Amino acid sequence: MAEHEVLRSTGGPVLTVTLNRPEALNALTPDQRERLVELLSDASADPAVRAVVLTGTGRGFCAGADLRGTGAGADLQTGAGADLRGTGTTPDVRIAGDVARTLRTGAQRLIAAVLDCEKPVIAAVNGTAAGLGAHLAFACDLVLAAESARFIEVFVRRGLVPDAGGAYLLPRLVGPRRAKELMFFGDALTAAEAERTGLVNRVVPDGDLAGTARAWADRLASGPTRALALTKQLVNASLDTDRATAFAAEAAAQEINMTTRDAQEGLRAFLKRETPHYEGH
Repeated sequence: MAEHEVLRSTGGPVLTVTLNRPEALNALTPDQRERLVELLSDASADPAVRAVVLTGTGRGFCAGADLRGTGAGADLQTGAGADLRGTGTTPDVRIAGDVARTLRTGAQRLIAAVLDCEKPVIAAVNGTAAGLGAHLAFACDLVLAAESARFIEVFVRRGLVPDAGGAYLLPRLVGPRRAKELMFFGDALTAAEAERTGLVNRVVPDGDLAGTARAWADRLASGPTRALALTKQLVNASLDTDRATAFAAEAAAQEINMTTRDAQEGLRAFLKRETPHYEGH
């Protein structure tokens, strides 16, 4: 992967990760995907990073997996190894389990890296988000969309089953009936429609996207970082657990959080009627 295809920049405690293949609407190659996983993992462990913004350049946020490459680059979310450009290249022989393995170690691993990142992740969707790209946005904690953004469950158009965690994410965000409508028909959603259905937190003019994302990230970065991480874990797990398990997890998270300096600072500031100053630990 060329280093410029995934840009990493920091401004204070905010890490901005930018997909930079505008000529391909930022369709993800396997190398780019691995770089994103690496950066999200590093962000979790880096105390200097307290919020992450994920965005793209050009007209696309991410058009999904790059299906036009060869060899590993064409591992087709489907794993089918087909030559989509009509070059006549004979695909490698595959065995049962290859497709599932490709998904587990590829697209699903990327979505898990977003969900498991211990810092809040904001998607600043600057354009088309399709397939894996849509699910990459939906996995983020907060989603800002430019007015020109579109979200497309493109899988059915290719005769494919939704992957990259889509059948897990969408019903939890919009309910099963709406999720089926999106996945069965594959119609493009405008940013405004995505906001109305609850897939997007806020739609802003295209020229305001970067500034709004940075303002939100700055607010998150000034918050109690460990409390936010624990809150994220609780919310993400809540729909998969019963009440007793959720309550136990909540109590354990609060117990852990009370050992942090930020929790002590929050309580001190409350009692003193001062504005708390959180340092992220």
